[in-house]
Amino acid sequence: MRRGRIFFYLAFILILGLVAVFVVYQKFMSQPDTSVVEATPIPVEMVDVIVVAQRVPRGNMIEDAVLSVVQIPRDLAMQGMFSNKNEVLGRRARFDLEAGIPLTTGMLVDSAAQLSTTGSNAALQVPRGMVAISIPITRLKAVSYALEPGDHVNVIVTLLINDLDQEFQSLLPNQAINVVAPGSGTFGGDSGSSVSVEGSTGSTTGTGASTVAIDTSSLVAVPGGGGAVVGRAELDPVLDQTFYLVPSERRRPRMVSQSLLQDVVVLQLGTFEEEEVAVAQPVEGQVTPAEDEETPAPEPPKPDVITLIVTPQDAITLNYLMYTGAELNLALRASGDDSRVLTEAVTLPFLLDQYNIPVPSKLPYGVDPRVDDLVEPVLPNDSVVTPEP
Repeated sequence: MRRGRIFFYLAFILILGLVAVFVVYQKFMSQPDTSVVEATPIPVEMVDVIVVAQRVPRGNMIEDAVLSVVQIPRDLAMQGMFSNKNEVLGRRARFDLEAGIPLTTGMLVDSAAQLSTTGSNAALQVPRGMVAISIPITRLKAVSYALEPGDHVNVIVTLLINDLDQEFQSLLPNQAINVVAPGSGTFGGDSGSSVSVEGSTGSTTGTGASTVAIDTSSLVAVPGGGGAVVGRAELDPVLDQTFYLVPSERRRPRMVSQSLLQDVVVLQLGTFEEEEVAVAQPVEGQVTPAEDEETPAPEPPKPDVITLIVTPQDAITLNYLMYTGAELNLALRASGDDSRVLTEAVTLPFLLDQYNIPVPSKLPYGVDPRVDDLVEPVLPNDSVVTPEP
C-alpha cells in the first residue's frame, strides 16, 4: 500500500515535469524567426522637368538664364510640363512666374499679341468676388501720400445735407411769384422788367414802383414781386404784433461724417504703369547727350487717384458718392490689424456732447477787434508768396 503511493507520487511529478518542459518549449524555443530581412529597393523612374530659377515678370521673354532642370518621379509629373528647354525658350510669361515653380503650357504664350488677351496684372491681384475701383485723392485725403499697394485703409465720408421741397425737388425756402386772374388788368412789377403772356407783351416804365398791363384768358403766374422768399409769420409777445420773417441768408446745409468702409486693401496709388514702354531710337543727325553727362529725370507727378479692392456693392456706393460731391478721406490702418470698430456718425451735436464743448454764452462784452472768421496766424519764418503783377 505504501509502495503504491510512492509510485503514484513519482508518476504525478513526472507528468508535471513533462508539462513544464512542453510549456517552456512552446513559449521560448518554438518562436518564429523575427530577424530583419533587407528588402530589395524598387527602382523609381525619374524624368526631367523645366522649372523657373528666377522670377519672371508677366510679358518677359523666357531665356536660358532663368531656367533650370530638376528630376522628379514619373508618377509626380503632370501633363503639360516641359522636359526640354528648347520648347520654352523665346516664349513669354502669361503672368508673373515665381522662382522654383515648374513650367506648364498654360503659363506661356507665343507672342505679345496673345499676351494682350490674357488680362492685366491688376486683375490677377483682385480676389474672386471682389472688384477694383478708383477714387480721386489729394495729399490730405491720402495720408500725405504715405499709402502703398497692399496697405489697409478705412474710408471716411463727409456729406452736406440740405432740405428740399419734396414736389419741386428744389432747395427750400421757396420763392413767391405774382398770379394774374383772367382778363385785362395791371399788376405791380419791378422797374424795368418785362413780361410776355399769350402773345401780349407789357413792359414797366419809370422808376420805383411800376405797373405792367396784361390781357389773358386764363390764370397765369408772371414774374414780379422781386421773387420774394416764402417765410413765416410770428407774433411778438411784447408788442402783440405779427411780423413776417424771411431768412437773412441762404439755408446752411448740415454736415455729417461717418466711417463708410473698413479694412479696404489698396491695389494701386496713382495711374497704373504701361506694360511695355517703347525705347526712343536716336534720329540721324540728332545730337545726343554725352554718356558721362547726367540728365536729371523729371519728377513724377503726384498721384491724383487711388485704386481700392472692395465688394461689388461697395464699388457702387463709392461711385454714387463721387458723383454727389461727397468728400472721401482715407485713414491708414496698422499693419496686420483686421479688426472692425463700430463708430458713430459725427454731427455738430455729437461733437459738442462727446468732447464736452460748451456753446458760448451771449455776453454783454466781447473781444476787439471783431472776429468773424478763423484766420491762421502768419509766422515770421513762413514763406510769403508774392502775387505776380
